[in-house]
Amino acid sequence: MGRITERYGYSSGLGRWISGHAQEYDAAVVHGMWNHAAVGGGRALVRTGLPYVVFTHGMMDPWFKTAYPVKHFAKQLFLWALQGRVLTKAQKVLFTSAEEMRLAKEAFPRITYQGQVVAYGSAVPDVSDHTVAEKEFRAFCPDLGSAPYLLYLSRIHPKKGVDILLKAFAQITASRPKLHLVVAGPGEARLMDSMQAEVQTLGLTERVHFPGIVTGTPKWGAYLGAEAFALPSHQENFGIAVAEALGCGTPVITTDKVNIWREIKVADAGFISGDNVVDFTRALQKWVDLADERKAEMRIAAKACHTRQFSAEAASVALKEVLESISTRSSPTL
Repeated sequence: MGRITERYGYSSGLGRWISGHAQEYDAAVVHGMWNHAAVGGGRALVRTGLPYVVFTHGMMDPWFKTAYPVKHFAKQLFLWALQGRVLTKAQKVLFTSAEEMRLAKEAFPRITYQGQVVAYGSAVPDVSDHTVAEKEFRAFCPDLGSAPYLLYLSRIHPKKGVDILLKAFAQITASRPKLHLVVAGPGEARLMDSMQAEVQTLGLTERVHFPGIVTGTPKWGAYLGAEAFALPSHQENFGIAVAEALGCGTPVITTDKVNIWREIKVADAGFISGDNVVDFTRALQKWVDLADERKAEMRIAAKACHTRQFSAEAASVALKEVLESISTRSSPTL
């Protein structure tokens, strides 16, 4: 299709390619928004009449309106001028949770489209021996030793609320003197320095660990060996790390700003909190105070929640059904 521009991803050949090949397909999926693939590609699909769905992937969340008001205003203009037609002409606009669909209407109320919630999947451990995976993680993070721990595994970014987690953890350490916290993931150097300084100020140097990026078997070992997964985020469209934790049978302590929080609460697969220190401290304390039998029940509930709603199998079946329903062919070959 030729060259593309680096920022917007413009390709003059994209529309021509779609026009020349649309008849070879049953349906199309437009992933994301705010770039030429979504806009130019989507408008080409409208011209050819090939039915399509748009997967928004959290790009209509109102958090961005508050955090980046200038960018949101630019996106609003872009939506009215170009992106909006791609949404209104789509057979379906797909969201990964009812909360995401509701929030999208709040952020961009003047655009009409046919919204639908579909299951969305995450990976599960591709390891035959969970004990080995856990040992590999502890070898990766040797200062942890054999201590029990809560796990944060994601980008270290202001919207993820790591500062909330550190302060909340400090409040509950007296209740569990041997409990540690692992904060795994990449972050900008200045933010990481700030987190390290906060840990020192809170007197948690020996109990909070920053192992950096964890991948492969050690990553799954981190999930599998954790007592619970903690993510006090201010905004998550879906939360792949949350779903991965559930897939490992690890209960989740997160906020009502993570859009799958209702599913977690209904499944009794963890605790839901506000995205502030006071509420998150209460949620951590609830976990610490649980009896071992109740924690074991939550682990079973977490795994069942993932299998039912967040597995790759559930997601593939859901998407296949949507695409078959919009296909113009009498016998779809999807």
